[in-house]
Amino acid sequence: MDEEVGPAARQDQWKSYCRTVSLLAFQSFGVVYGDLSTSPLYVFKSALSGRLNDYRDEATIFGLLSLIFWTLTLLPLLKYIVIVLGADDNGEGGTFALYSLLCRHAKFSLLPNQQSADEELSTYYQPGVGGTASSPFKRFLEKHKKLRTCLLLFVLFGACMVIGDGAFTPAISVLSAISGLKDPAPGGIPDGWVVFIACVVLVGLFALQHRGTHRVAFMFAPIVVIWLLSIGAIGLYNIIHWNPRICLALSPHYVVKFFKITGKDGWLSLGGVLLAMTGTEAMFADLGHFTAASIRLAFVGAIYPCLVLQYLGQAAYLSKNTSVVENSFYQSVPGPLFWPVFVIATLAAVVGSQSIISATFSIVKQCLALGCFPRVKVVHTSRWIHGQIYIPEINWILMVICLAVTLGFRDTTLIGNAYGLACITVMFVTTWLMALVIIFVWQKNILLALLFVVVFGSIEAVYLSASVIKIPQGGWAPIALAFVFMLVMYVWHYGTRRKYLFDLQNKVSMKWILTLGPSLGIVRVPGIGLIYTELVTGVPSIFSHFVTNLPAFHQVLVFVCVKSVPVPFVPADERYLIGRIGPREYRMYRCIVRYGYKDVQKDDENFENHLVMSIAKFIQMEAEEAASSGSYESSEGRMAVIHTEDTTGTGLVMRDSSDGAAGTSLTRSSRSETLRSLQSIYEQESGGLSRRRRVRFEIAEEDRIDPQVRGELADLLDAKEAGVTYIIGHSYVKARKNSNLLKTFAIDYAYSFLRKNCRGPAVALHIPHISLVEVGMIYYV
Repeated sequence: MDEEVGPAARQDQWKSYCRTVSLLAFQSFGVVYGDLSTSPLYVFKSALSGRLNDYRDEATIFGLLSLIFWTLTLLPLLKYIVIVLGADDNGEGGTFALYSLLCRHAKFSLLPNQQSADEELSTYYQPGVGGTASSPFKRFLEKHKKLRTCLLLFVLFGACMVIGDGAFTPAISVLSAISGLKDPAPGGIPDGWVVFIACVVLVGLFALQHRGTHRVAFMFAPIVVIWLLSIGAIGLYNIIHWNPRICLALSPHYVVKFFKITGKDGWLSLGGVLLAMTGTEAMFADLGHFTAASIRLAFVGAIYPCLVLQYLGQAAYLSKNTSVVENSFYQSVPGPLFWPVFVIATLAAVVGSQSIISATFSIVKQCLALGCFPRVKVVHTSRWIHGQIYIPEINWILMVICLAVTLGFRDTTLIGNAYGLACITVMFVTTWLMALVIIFVWQKNILLALLFVVVFGSIEAVYLSASVIKIPQGGWAPIALAFVFMLVMYVWHYGTRRKYLFDLQNKVSMKWILTLGPSLGIVRVPGIGLIYTELVTGVPSIFSHFVTNLPAFHQVLVFVCVKSVPVPFVPADERYLIGRIGPREYRMYRCIVRYGYKDVQKDDENFENHLVMSIAKFIQMEAEEAASSGSYESSEGRMAVIHTEDTTGTGLVMRDSSDGAAGTSLTRSSRSETLRSLQSIYEQESGGLSRRRRVRFEIAEEDRIDPQVRGELADLLDAKEAGVTYIIGHSYVKARKNSNLLKTFAIDYAYSFLRKNCRGPAVALHIPHISLVEVGMIYYV
């Protein structure tokens, strides 16, 4: 009987898997492939512009088609679909996913507050892959900080080019789609009106970003599917109607023949040919929303064949109508189908633009997590789909840049030069990072990595060289944009790192704290004081500054560090690390809250409750370990992962409390009547705060609880009942007087300007203003 059930169960599992993959593949059309599928709108026009105007004959068209076919086959199909999609970071893809993998398998990270405890995260290593064995090459890269800095700059440069994609993709896609209006009839509308309509569509596109893509996600996929079927069918019709011999051009022989005829002019045309694979990086970057199997199925089953048919058909038409290169796509569409295809093309262009804009938001969020971008507002737009975010500041900056590009260039060929350079640069960066992943993550022979670089890097280098030549004809735009964003990122990273090193070098010594005694030499008043710091060890200098200037401090002190870990997501049960600072009677604790680079730090209404339960659980764990070892000494410096979802073993009971009950412990409470009234007003004005769950804590009635543990838990609950205060440093960063001119400018002007014009740390950490205390500090770095 079991032998009959086993295969049936496996068959059901296989059917379920196939259904899931098919559904995800269908959805991926609208998110991943909008950009790549709209490339036929402008590839031939861009490739045949410039010096190739003198070679408009059948042999040139055949050669160009062969180039486009083999480019699509070698890079998107072989490199990305077959190889690169396998280098995911716990299901996430993109430049930062590769960098994150490298930082976990080798000591490449420049994030200053990393700990060995981070390696114990369940998402730190891939299943079946542990730490990388040491090698001379690995030790060489880890030893030289300048090489690690160059690697970070290399990754950031690729990220800046992706941001450039976010500005150029909407411009070229929408303008190419709208340009069909120029020739629907002999009296087509002027170029000025085409640009104006494109700008209106672009403004509408960016204005709707705040609503999130999830609301129209299912509408996007059918648009792209209809578009692909349309261009595939039109391509097949044109092959049969105009020139069936075009199929011979799939032979690489025509590539050789093309370069023999055109020479250097043919090499220069590669800047237009590479537009056939724009959007390829999105297959890898958007991997987190789908699976590798679904993206592969969509590409091999629909994208690749439909694009090949369309390029074949368009080339067949051009081989017999070489004078209509300027608008070859729309000219190749049969007359009765023009308006339906125009509408679908415009919608597909908008869909393609939407996907790259969303990818840009994700890239900026990842830079933010790495400490390489000023604090900006990150809005989570979907309650169901993790990772769909909206960044208002970046959205409007992109819109301004996109409109400037559209109005400034007014020509898809010039925009294509800029767009192509940005795309091929990102692909080139991915190739080199992928080579390092093959060595350090997959632990393959270095010769295999060299083979990967030689095969794919050489092809991309040829395309990159052709794009660089076109810097004066629009290619300068992505370089200028990347330079500005690189400057912002590096200045912010440099200033943040110098500030952290100042804190690290000026930590308060434990000896000084111990000499103050349990009262710290001041009055300990009821309440919990949460002191925010970037340090994961030691006591920050802000604490001594506070103690020496104020006569009182809180009964319970918790040093809170919110930090990023080089993994995409940190499971909620592994987010909190709890430890103790000093002897038990000092009532000083440390809480480290860990987030991955794709995690969104939302306003957690239960943070204080989680914190109290976590500290209580740590106290219990510490007591149990001390009892088993026979010593009741405090374990200073030890950090423990506390599972916040599991409330067992805390020694506390958390109960719901009614609004009017006596002794109610509000989420943020105080014994002061004045503060209670202010808090009530604040919660009413803050909308959602007044609807938060209100709880009270009680010590569980257990005889087994040690008297010292019971006393510590009672102090913790009394402090929670009295209220929670958030203490954060209001820092001013200045360069030292003996600093050189470049450092002085970077710290005193550039970094200071960025700090003044970005979100404050209290807002970024979702700290309630009613409970906030800021302590002024000057950092001389």
